Amino acid sequence: MTDSTGSSAPHGGALDINEVFRGGGRSPEFLDRINKACIVMLAEANIVPHAVAARIANGIAQVIEQARTSAPRRSADYLDYEPRLTAVVGPDASRLHSGRSRQDIASTIARMNLRDGLLQEIEALVIAREKALALAAQHTETIIPAYTHGVQAQPTTFAHYLHALAAALARETERLRQAYQRINRNPLGAAALATSSFPIDRKRLAVLLGFDGLLENAYDANHLAPVDSALDVASALAIAAVQIGQFAQDMHTQYADPVPWFLLATGELTGVSSIMPQKRNPAALEQLRAQASIMLGEMQTVSLISHNNRTGMFDYRMYDPVPCARPLQVFKLLQQVIGGIVVNKERALAEVKADYSTTTEIADALMQKADVPFRIGHHFASKLTDYGRGNRLKLHDIPYTEAARIYRDQTQQALPLTEAVFREVISAEYMVFGRKGIGGPQLNEVNRMLAEERANVTADFAWLQNSTDTLARTDAALEQAFMALAGK
Repeated sequence: MTDSTGSSAPHGGALDINEVFRGGGRSPEFLDRINKACIVMLAEANIVPHAVAARIANGIAQVIEQARTSAPRRSADYLDYEPRLTAVVGPDASRLHSGRSRQDIASTIARMNLRDGLLQEIEALVIAREKALALAAQHTETIIPAYTHGVQAQPTTFAHYLHALAAALARETERLRQAYQRINRNPLGAAALATSSFPIDRKRLAVLLGFDGLLENAYDANHLAPVDSALDVASALAIAAVQIGQFAQDMHTQYADPVPWFLLATGELTGVSSIMPQKRNPAALEQLRAQASIMLGEMQTVSLISHNNRTGMFDYRMYDPVPCARPLQVFKLLQQVIGGIVVNKERALAEVKADYSTTTEIADALMQKADVPFRIGHHFASKLTDYGRGNRLKLHDIPYTEAARIYRDQTQQALPLTEAVFREVISAEYMVFGRKGIGGPQLNEVNRMLAEERANVTADFAWLQNSTDTLARTDAALEQAFMALAGK
């Protein structure tokens, strides 16, 4: 069966493909807003006589009221809606559809769903960042091991690590905010793909529906923009899923150690084994990782259903092209996990001291204090590591005399560091808090970065509030114009 726009849409059978794939979100509610905006614009532009437009507006209000008192509406398909309006208004109800198509209605509903989802997702991400920064402020002097290739590499601070997570989430927020600006453009009035012979005021429709401007090209509005708009959002969310999965893995790795330094508090975020009473399973953490993986798959699906399609095909033009339920679940679970983190400071420092991650500083100190070329110092530190591990000694337990001997055997010169200086140089505190570079874990730099990130969080909350308030004012103005037309 073919509808008035030329797209395949079976109706009246056991399965309505459009509703299976195009329900979701707040689509029926958004169709109501679109209908209100259209009848207001049609009356203002004298496309529909004012008296007829008033009757149609009254009919729209009655259909909305009927929906409130009956079973929840699941359909946002205009072909399902118009018979209900006709039953109230009569044949003139179809004048509401002047100069528009299910194509541009669907494109508009999709953008309203994307817009609504983005505001919720951004809020959830900003709250997660806020929690990460609050936790970081408590751990600016908590030294922890950091890893590359799955091996302890260098010490840093937990605040430094958490700021890195917050910075990554800030970039996700920025991507979603940028997507919002591109999403918030009006396709309504484009009709099927080439506008119509009615003088539809698309700019007025944009204002009435809270859009910042137009998707000008009518072909683009319904047939190209729906693809890249959905991919715009899905791509940003996919990146967030990957980075949240990395964080979950960082935490989960600690559970293989009998005495983790980084874990979740016992309680609702953890579970006790049904057979092994000693086990505390990181249930929330496993869910975070699993749900982030499912979220990544769902975001990839957005690409797959759009791939290798001609323009104008049904596949990629859903009413709710990137549902926000899963991302919201993941972001809110991330908030809970961050809020439940417990750090054992002493255990973290002991983990650093148990390995050789501070030997990097030996090569630096030899060059800085005695002008020893870096590679010579690097080679000495490597030999020292081999000696210590071969003798099952921690770095701090290697006798100074042995360190001096290894240096002399390598260079035929005396070790140019006194024992006191040598001991200081290999300490985690010296290495972490003696950093000089921008973005390092030293106190003044971490505190600076945390302060800047807190300011960014404040700015993002302000943007959210402004965007939400703008849409609320738009909805109120639309309702006022609609009720005035209806004479209510």
